[in-house]
Amino acid sequence: MNKEYRVAVVGATGMVGQTFIQVLQDRNFPISKITFFASKRSAGSTVFFRGLDYVVEELTESSFDQCFDFALFSAGGETSLKFAPIAANKGVVVIDNSSAWRMKDNIKLVVPEVNSHVLKKGDLIIANPNCSTIQSVVPLQVIHELFTVKRVIYSTYQAVSGSGYKGVMDLKNGYEHKAPEFYKKQIFDNCFPHIDDFLDSGYTKEEKKMMDETKKIMGLPNLLVSATCVRIPVTVGHSVSMNVECEKPIDLIQLSKAFDANSNIVFYEGTHYPTPLDVAGNDLVHVGRLRKDLSTENGIHLWAVADNIRKGAATNAIQIAEYLIKENLV
Repeated sequence: MNKEYRVAVVGATGMVGQTFIQVLQDRNFPISKITFFASKRSAGSTVFFRGLDYVVEELTESSFDQCFDFALFSAGGETSLKFAPIAANKGVVVIDNSSAWRMKDNIKLVVPEVNSHVLKKGDLIIANPNCSTIQSVVPLQVIHELFTVKRVIYSTYQAVSGSGYKGVMDLKNGYEHKAPEFYKKQIFDNCFPHIDDFLDSGYTKEEKKMMDETKKIMGLPNLLVSATCVRIPVTVGHSVSMNVECEKPIDLIQLSKAFDANSNIVFYEGTHYPTPLDVAGNDLVHVGRLRKDLSTENGIHLWAVADNIRKGAATNAIQIAEYLIKENLV
């Protein structure tokens, strides 16, 4: 008989929390017990899971006394910094979607297709990377294994759902010519190169996340990485234009075959290409517009698109849990 697991979903009423619920159902995750937690404001509401209604409980310091195997967190950095250690001290494996733990030296930052090998028994807090980073390193790892990546430049085109419900509402309200309430500028019929706060370097926090997380996930601390992150008026689906320079000469036919053979990638050949509408509700990374960079030796361009709420958040976290189960690490 296959083992089943006790699961807590923290931040259950948020956009990623709701997607946790959907992905757990879609992937038939083995669950013997599930409990949903949220802030005091959202406690008492109900969520629907596998044919039943569940009352959302308020997250408190005693919530993890109930005994869980996994806790899927998407409730913001402050909540995670406070409650993830409480859960971990109870022996619960926390997979956290916030940026709170990602760059801490003793915490694993994982995209299963790229670096699941770093996971070990006893890892009790595991960080889920930034959404744009996740979808970028999946094809980047394929390139690196063939030709050794030396430098990568990201330009992202990120959907408003990356900001949660508030970002989505700003876009919807824009159709009715209402002023933005969340973003500093109008997103309807517009775009802006500003995601998260600006740093003294001139980069934004989102850009720095992509740069730092790419190096950590791929185990390449000296990799040259730069990024510009842009918010666009699309509801779901992040797109990333990637310019990659390698140490070795690039064989586009060999790389195309490698992408095509990779079960985690949907590869579009020639003049075909993916768009956000093509990937909504999907758990894979879609790659197209593969071509040589004519301005430099051993350089290529490619275009990667993924559902930022699924593969960029909820699905990746659940894939981490699935790997731990498969490898008997929990």
